[in-house]
Amino acid sequence: MAIAHGFIQLFLEKTFQPHFCLLDRQSKIVYFCALFRFDMAEQILQIENVDPKELHGPNDRLLDLVKSMFPKLKIIARGDFVKVMGDEDEIDYFVSRYETLMMQLERFGKITAQTVEDVMMSATDTELQQKMSESDVLVFGRSGVPVKAITANQKRMVTASEQKDLVFAIGPAGTGKTYTAVALAVRALKAKQVRRIILTRPAVEADEHLGFLPGDLKDKLDPYLQPLYDALRDMIPSTKLEGYLEDHTIEIAPLAFMRGRTLDHAFVILDEAQNATRSQLKMFLTRMGRSAKFIVTGDITQIDLPPKTPSGLPQAMEVLKNVRGVEFIYLDDKDVVRHKLVTDIINAYKKHHEEEEI
Repeated sequence: MAIAHGFIQLFLEKTFQPHFCLLDRQSKIVYFCALFRFDMAEQILQIENVDPKELHGPNDRLLDLVKSMFPKLKIIARGDFVKVMGDEDEIDYFVSRYETLMMQLERFGKITAQTVEDVMMSATDTELQQKMSESDVLVFGRSGVPVKAITANQKRMVTASEQKDLVFAIGPAGTGKTYTAVALAVRALKAKQVRRIILTRPAVEADEHLGFLPGDLKDKLDPYLQPLYDALRDMIPSTKLEGYLEDHTIEIAPLAFMRGRTLDHAFVILDEAQNATRSQLKMFLTRMGRSAKFIVTGDITQIDLPPKTPSGLPQAMEVLKNVRGVEFIYLDDKDVVRHKLVTDIINAYKKHHEEEEI
């Protein structure tokens, strides 16, 4: 083999001087085999749905890592295309791993050297999923900040959503119910498990009057839906989020706008469900299509409905508690992820409420 390599190098240096002699040994051999079609296959991949700069890393560091794992292949990246030359079986394996790497970037918004190693060294996608499941990261937000379930009950919420199609997350303010639910929805969208995300809230006035807010109907409703926008902005780049909102891949709307619809191939979140009436909550739950995931979040201690209008959430908790395919996750003060004072405030109000009932 060494004699053959020497012959190839000598032949091409004599033929293509002076530029050819500047190439490294592997490049010369690959070029020669390609020129004379010595059992050399090639394939061109197009990079889609992700930024090549993010895929290959700063100064192509991640690309260089990939190349080091496939020393028998010649890998050339130009813009949105990657050309691979070498043994056909080796190329097929590389292509399957490289496409999986692109899917990981699209799903999480960021990849690292560890991600590259996990993807490229996994024999199958099943093996890769087992490795990835060991991480609590749901998505990588803006600037690569990982979004993950932090507390025990938040992790139970994640597990429940993976196993059941309808999950109720009940707990006080600040326990991460909405944020975790939105992260699960974004993860499902990036992984192409659903086609769209639908986020909804009851448009209920909490001592403020909707009619006196300025603007048209959308302007009046947006303040009620702002927490959902805030969560999405943490997890999706602004430009991409605007595109999703414009083409209705992500839809944010008041609960009343759900009536008469069938929500299929969607991840649907009803936030502040304690402010849905009994008929509204029943209406919402019966919108579920065959390929949909629903998460309902609420806090039964913060009901803003008129005194004579009962909330639908306590009734749903009782009616659906034994229905298969439905799971209830209860969060408490131990799950609060806001300022440490929030836990003390929740406990103080809870104690006061209990004393009032005595």
